[in-house]
Amino acid sequence: MSDAETFTRLYYYATVQMHMVVDDFWLMPIGLFLDLFACHKQWHGLERPHRELTIDDIIGEDWG
Repeated sequence: MSDAETFTRLYYYATVQMHMVVDDFWLMPIGLFLDLFACHKQWHGLERPHRELTIDDIIGEDWG
């Protein structure tokens, strides 16, 4: 996917899906927009929040 196609998709997500004003999208740092987009997807159930697990979370402290 080219850069132009990527920004077209991001522009669509911002203006149509997230109801942002066009100027707000273009003036916003890309990292902030991607964080907001991740929150938007979590809110709608399309993505789960990232969670780091340790070995104790998987096995448990009572094992062994």
